Amino acid sequence: MEKRWTICNDDEETTAALQKALNIHPVLCKLLCQRGITDFDSAKNFFRPQLSQLHDPWLMKDMHKAVDRILLAFEKKEKILVFGDYDVDGTTSVAAMYSFLKKFYNELDFYIPHRYREGYGVSKAGIEYAIENGFTLIISLDCGIKSVELISYAKEKGIDFVVCDHHLPDDQLPPAVALLNPKQPDCNYPYKELCGCGVGFKLMTALAEKMNLPPESVYGYLDLVATAIAADIVPMTGENRILAFHGLKKANENPNNGIRALGQLSGLHKELLIHNLVFMIAPRVNAAGRMDDARKAVQMFVAPNYEEALHYAQMLHSDNTDRKEADITITREALALIAGNEEWLNRKSTVLFQEHWHKGVVGIVASRLIEHYHRPTIILTRSGEYAAGSARSVPGFNLYEAVHACREHLLGYGGHFAAAGMTLEIEKVDAFRNKFEEVIAATMPPHLTTPEIPIDSEISFKDITPAFYNILCQMEPFGPENVRPSFVVRKAIDSGFSKIVKEEHLRFSLRQNGVTLTGIGFGMANKYPLLSKYVDIVFKIDENEWNGQKSLQMKVIDVRASE
Repeated sequence: MEKRWTICNDDEETTAALQKALNIHPVLCKLLCQRGITDFDSAKNFFRPQLSQLHDPWLMKDMHKAVDRILLAFEKKEKILVFGDYDVDGTTSVAAMYSFLKKFYNELDFYIPHRYREGYGVSKAGIEYAIENGFTLIISLDCGIKSVELISYAKEKGIDFVVCDHHLPDDQLPPAVALLNPKQPDCNYPYKELCGCGVGFKLMTALAEKMNLPPESVYGYLDLVATAIAADIVPMTGENRILAFHGLKKANENPNNGIRALGQLSGLHKELLIHNLVFMIAPRVNAAGRMDDARKAVQMFVAPNYEEALHYAQMLHSDNTDRKEADITITREALALIAGNEEWLNRKSTVLFQEHWHKGVVGIVASRLIEHYHRPTIILTRSGEYAAGSARSVPGFNLYEAVHACREHLLGYGGHFAAAGMTLEIEKVDAFRNKFEEVIAATMPPHLTTPEIPIDSEISFKDITPAFYNILCQMEPFGPENVRPSFVVRKAIDSGFSKIVKEEHLRFSLRQNGVTLTGIGFGMANKYPLLSKYVDIVFKIDENEWNGQKSLQMKVIDVRASE
């Protein structure tokens, strides 16, 4: 599939001024300016984030109410239930809050709803559990802001709610004792992009302050907060960057037993970086909820010793193996369905339904199909009497609006710009498929049908030195709005040593102006004939270690013939 290469704009004047202030390579200054870092002070804060720069938790609307209600529960010996969602953000939030409270309060339990029996967020079953077991305060994390009816029901039954959430609130808010969510229009908290675990962390910070506990009593959970930030794909800016930076430090120096156990099972032997949390830790935690019950993810994070954490981590690891097998099988079946239907091949969207597909991986499969066909995709399976599934979008297209436009065929739906979920009657799947195609064909701009590769800067091979790479690494932690930079090099030529490896990958060895650099392009064997002439190449810079020797290499994203 041809891809669009888009090079980021450069404000030459600002870049030049920053280069004068920092005296580092102009390309690095360009990268910093693209991220809003334009002077010495902002660069210092970016490269050396301090926990002292975190905002005062009391700036968050309802924080005083939340802390007072929890302290009242301590005083009256009430039973407190810590409630959270089944994904990484939810389970880390619950583990952090539960472990923190458990240090000085015993009338405590936690609850994670079952993905398939109870669905997302605050559940009726969870409230019934609280009623039956005499809980009178629920602290909900990563959910609750939209649970108007259920929190009203809990209130009728004598149960108060303190809600910690980061999802966009609706006009009508639930009748909780306190609603902690910086996205509320009347909340003056300066940073709006915290994840659910981040909001929970601010509540813990305020509680610690009120109880005269040292800040370190809360900093011990920063590795869990960093895991949630990485997995929930929130912007890696402001407070998120400070929390993730220090959370990674904690994860490398003195990790939570669960993170250490999952790192061990993932075969991680080097320093833990954000991408390890995203690709090694997060999928195993998420797999628990996808394939079985996410409660064991919390049990792993709160385990008092490594052996117990490892016991639960092995269960998560096993769930993840099952998840991968289901994912591979269903993706293969889905691709075969499209390939066998000429009309579907030429559509602007994909909607597939098979009764036997596993509900836990339909969203992942939708993302896999986008890698092949680059168009909005919905994967449906049978759920009880109905069809239910997940939708994923291509970058830049508002999927939620497209699903909303098909609402006459749906029983229920929800989601946001890039992803959505829906339920419908099985006999309406064909009508829904046709309507969705009609909407996509009418509303998706033509340029979005071609995948885009954003490129931070053009560069020469001679610029890529250990000193340059060292400063690049200090831009960690990477994430949305601070992604690992991509570069383009023009007019490079094969050194004579490029070759195909394992039949599908391409080992590059390219030369530009007398400087040679090697690299790997996964799945790029078909690009080998291009190397007979000059090529332009897009890549990220990586470090390769072989026999104790370190060298810089390219992790190739795309290659094409030079103009």
